Amino acid sequence: MHLKSLEISGFKSFAKKAELDFNTKVTAIVGPNGSGKSNVAESFRFVLGEQSIKSMRGKRGEDLIFNGSGDVLRMSKASVKIVFDNSKRFLDIDFDEVSIERTVHRDGNNEYWINGSSVRLKDVSELLSKANIGSTGHHIISQGEADRILSANIKERKSMIEDALGLRVYQYKLAESNKKLEKTEDNIREVGLLRKEIAPHLKFLKKQIEKIEKAEELKRQLEALYGEYLKREYVYLEKEKDALEKEGKDPKEKLERLEKELKDANEKLESSKEKDEKSEELLSLEKEIQMVRGEKDSLTRELGRVEGEIQSQKRLIQRQEEQFSSNQPIPFDEVKNLSLQVEKDLDSISIEEDFSVVRGVLLKVRESIKTFISRYQNTESDLLKEARSDVNKLEGEKGDIEKQIEEVDIKSNSINSKYEKIQKEIEAEKDSERSAETAVFRIRAERNEVQSILNDIKNREIIYLKDKNNFDEELKEGMVLIGSKITSFKIFQIEGEESREKQESRRKELEKMKIRLEDMGGSSDDVVKEYKEVAEREEFLIKELEDLEKTSSSLKDLIVDLRNQLDTEFKDGIRKINTEFQNFFSLMFGGGNASLSVVEAQKRKKSDLDIFSEEEIEEEVEEGIDISVSLPRKKVKGLMMLSGGERALTSIALLFAMSQVKPPPFIILDETDAALDEANSKKYGDMIENLSKHSQLILITHNRETMSRAGVLYGVTMGTGGVSKLLSVAFDEAVVVAK
Repeated sequence: MHLKSLEISGFKSFAKKAELDFNTKVTAIVGPNGSGKSNVAESFRFVLGEQSIKSMRGKRGEDLIFNGSGDVLRMSKASVKIVFDNSKRFLDIDFDEVSIERTVHRDGNNEYWINGSSVRLKDVSELLSKANIGSTGHHIISQGEADRILSANIKERKSMIEDALGLRVYQYKLAESNKKLEKTEDNIREVGLLRKEIAPHLKFLKKQIEKIEKAEELKRQLEALYGEYLKREYVYLEKEKDALEKEGKDPKEKLERLEKELKDANEKLESSKEKDEKSEELLSLEKEIQMVRGEKDSLTRELGRVEGEIQSQKRLIQRQEEQFSSNQPIPFDEVKNLSLQVEKDLDSISIEEDFSVVRGVLLKVRESIKTFISRYQNTESDLLKEARSDVNKLEGEKGDIEKQIEEVDIKSNSINSKYEKIQKEIEAEKDSERSAETAVFRIRAERNEVQSILNDIKNREIIYLKDKNNFDEELKEGMVLIGSKITSFKIFQIEGEESREKQESRRKELEKMKIRLEDMGGSSDDVVKEYKEVAEREEFLIKELEDLEKTSSSLKDLIVDLRNQLDTEFKDGIRKINTEFQNFFSLMFGGGNASLSVVEAQKRKKSDLDIFSEEEIEEEVEEGIDISVSLPRKKVKGLMMLSGGERALTSIALLFAMSQVKPPPFIILDETDAALDEANSKKYGDMIENLSKHSQLILITHNRETMSRAGVLYGVTMGTGGVSKLLSVAFDEAVVVAK
């Protein structure tokens, strides 16, 4: 026996706590009409989770609570607790004893407990459904509901039988699976929408990344070209520096020695008492020569500086011209004005039919576009104009310096000619007094030769410094474009020497690549980071979509499996019920035939848009259960031809048959024997005893035959104040009462 006890408190007429212990297979509850014994059956419905207040003869939740009387105050809540022996684990919970309790308050709020722990109605329903127990159905049958299975439509009848067969758990699983499938399909749609939302942005970012990757590839090419260019330039400059130092060392030392000798010789001339006017003139000319030479050196250095600036500006002009040729900016306002003018001209001919007028307007539009293009075709940037202006200015300075150098050369030639003339006159004298002058002439000649060599070296130094400055500028630009790794150019491997023309060609190629890289805009860490984030988001959504589609497929397979299993067990259950139904029916009527069959009915449904439409009609296939009966010795076939008593016996036979196929832990029969005569009561009592072998029975009855089959009788009485009370009667006493 699974059912141990039932405790009622404040429920309907049971104002005070009442407890029923179920220690026998059959327990009968008896009492006069109006005593409240049917409230016991309704308390079972209540505690097992029944949500229809109407089925418990009420309108609102507070109708289930004792409302008070003259002597007893009304209760604030009603509660019912049922206790099961779960030692055999017929309930799927790891307790030997399980109590389920439900409380309703006057505000309509309900509370549920399992073994004293607060739970949801869903938890209670799932626990009971697995044990083939529910709040309504085949195991709680009242007098008025006995005929319900016969009068129900085929679909309702099928639901009752599914409940009796314990298939409700499949219905729960199907409902849960369909709910999950619907949610999964919603999630699939949401993920699809999210992918559609980010797709354009991802496409844009991908193009930006491709552009950045091209820039990175160009940067790598530029890095390689820079490496060779800088390495060759560095080797050249180092070699030129060493050569200048080496070649200038001896001439500088010789010049210092000659200067010292010349100084000594001049001192002798100045100290000589015999020096004459020619010697004085020679000294004067020599000073002039030194001044002219210094002036020429200064002009030569200035000329080198100007030439260097000219070359630098020309490189800038070249770069600007290349950039200008591929990317010429045009003010937006100018483009907008052109567009407005063209629209205005075209609007003027929108309804014009004269071809000559139309042609004239189109020629005007073409002329406007040609004028616009020619206006900006040769426009140069301010930076390019400024660079050209600087070159022109520097070219002018160069011309002035070259002219000054020519004037200095003329002056120098004149002084040298005069100097040489006096020198020759002094040399012609060959006088010992002229020995100092002779030394001066010799030293000066040697010094001029050395000075010429040093001047050549000086010019080469100017070119070297200019190249060194260009090298430093290229290194700075390279660091801006490709970063600090450019400083490792010294490890770049080069093969052999080459001409300066080839290096200059390489420099021009560098300039073109730098312009292309600047046009690409370089790289952007923010774009790369954003692309990575969006790409990861897309990858996540794809993975999530795959998971959702797998889940959807699994749920669909599960639903198919559940439906197949439900269908299989349902049809197998119908076969078993038919066997028992035939047995009970034959027992009740002394023969005859009774059976259940699965039928399908077409349900017609008009369109919701037009209920009077004769065209738009939907048809639904509705599966249900039909009952066929044939009484012995009578030409009575079909339920409609049965009398009230015959219907009662048929419904009892069917309900008992349903209970035999998959017996519930207990069955409550609420005056289902009320319409039976003495002969049928005996048959009913025999079926009761047969049923008690499989399920505990709680019988609410007036029938003496039924009472005699009970192990314990509970009597329900109602005193003053409308409060129900319980009295228990032992079996031997029950026999006396029954007789």
